Amino acid sequence: MKKAILGKKIGMTQLFDQEGNVVPVTVIQAGPCPVIQKKAVATDGYNAIQVGFQAQKEQRLNKPERGHFKRANVAPTRYLMELRLDNIDEYQVGQEVRVDIFEAGEHIDVTGISKGKGTAGSIKRHNQRRGPMSHGSHYHRGPGSLGAVDPAKVFKGRALPGRMGDERITVQNLEIFQVDPERNLLLVKGSMPGIRGSLLRIKESVKNR
Repeated sequence: MKKAILGKKIGMTQLFDQEGNVVPVTVIQAGPCPVIQKKAVATDGYNAIQVGFQAQKEQRLNKPERGHFKRANVAPTRYLMELRLDNIDEYQVGQEVRVDIFEAGEHIDVTGISKGKGTAGSIKRHNQRRGPMSHGSHYHRGPGSLGAVDPAKVFKGRALPGRMGDERITVQNLEIFQVDPERNLLLVKGSMPGIRGSLLRIKESVKNR
């Protein structure tokens, strides 16, 4: 992987392509992301750059965090994340990664945290069928049989009620519709995981590398 950036989900809208078709797009504020640290195979065992995103007040950081930013001579940021890249020699500490590394028509993979939906039953969470609603049936929305009796336990992976959403999700092979370097905006066809304002990691597509 050679290109990646952090961004914030702004929301969704629709635009028109050259043929007049309506295209639903997600607006992402991507970068600028200052490079705070570089990691190499010789010293850390892998190649990566640590980048920050979204300005943060210095008084909200503890002393080790302040020293980390001061060492890189970079203003404090709210988020820190490592991006594993093969071409770390092209980046320098203090340099800003901006949205213009991408172009319209390219394909990307977007990773984020999905919306949390609380505790849900097995019908909503796992798309199971309900039981009959008439003729004396007293079993309507339960999870069904839990398996064999002899093991005396529920096997791992059984579809049961529980917490739904709030999971890390990667949507692959999304096409970039438009790039706006002046406003640091990335307009991508389709939907992204997460609520408005949530953090997203954008990287070049694995399937269309």
